[in-house]
Amino acid sequence: MEELTSGYGLIEGPVWDAKRGLIFSDVLNGGAFALSAKSGEVSTVIEHRKGMGGMALHKNGGIVVSGRNISLKPKDGSATVLLHDLDGTRGEVGFNDLCTDEVGRIYVGSLAFSPVGEGAEDETPQPGSLYRLNIDGTTERIAEGIQLTNGLGFSPDGSRLYHSDTLTNVVWAYAIADDGSVGARTKFGSLGDEFAPDGLAVAIDGSVWVADARGGQVAVFEANGTARKSIPVPLPMVTSLCFGGGDLSDLYIVTGSRDSRRENGGTVFRIQTETRGIPVPLARVKPQR
Repeated sequence: MEELTSGYGLIEGPVWDAKRGLIFSDVLNGGAFALSAKSGEVSTVIEHRKGMGGMALHKNGGIVVSGRNISLKPKDGSATVLLHDLDGTRGEVGFNDLCTDEVGRIYVGSLAFSPVGEGAEDETPQPGSLYRLNIDGTTERIAEGIQLTNGLGFSPDGSRLYHSDTLTNVVWAYAIADDGSVGARTKFGSLGDEFAPDGLAVAIDGSVWVADARGGQVAVFEANGTARKSIPVPLPMVTSLCFGGGDLSDLYIVTGSRDSRRENGGTVFRIQTETRGIPVPLARVKPQR
């Protein structure tokens, strides 16, 4: 396992861009960055914005980001475009991980409390919801009762959506219809009460690779939900991961600072895998009018 770069507060939202390399955010300190796979150099892609727990590439070349809302950061650096705002009637404070389906719709979980940052230890956990942002810019709430929403990802055939719920120690699965609607939530995988599933990624063989935010590992589950293996990570707070590289066989693993013995100990690691990831579809959601 290679250490590629370090010195961040809480790394999240890793997404692979074939041209720019690995794009990732720093939730606590703000900003999004690109780590070149060729040179290893890190450049700034988005300045200042904090709380970006999820990101996705958009068909127009920009980047969709979560946080206090769901927004599109244009490639040319022009003004941020709003895609979805908070519902002021539901006590939500922001949005976390997100993913896209083959159509380009965005699935994203909401937060009704702040799990990280100043004052987080005094927060009382409240459940959030799962939303789908449609191509035409409309938004639908499609599931509720997510205690702490985290990683989202689709099975290779698009028939299942996986969803990490960190506070219940479980990765859930939803059946997905052609119109993007979800069925009942069923338990997919868990490793017990100490398991804190965070970001996730799905491989071409159907296996689900899950960051464990308390266990210092990546937990790999078979497509049927049984545990395949555990990959130890040098730092304990493993927050997210994604497949990258030319053939998507590199696994990029990102961490936070907790228990790293440094204020800014968030680090990016890379390891070669025996499988390949699934190309992540571009978002195609139109901005709100």
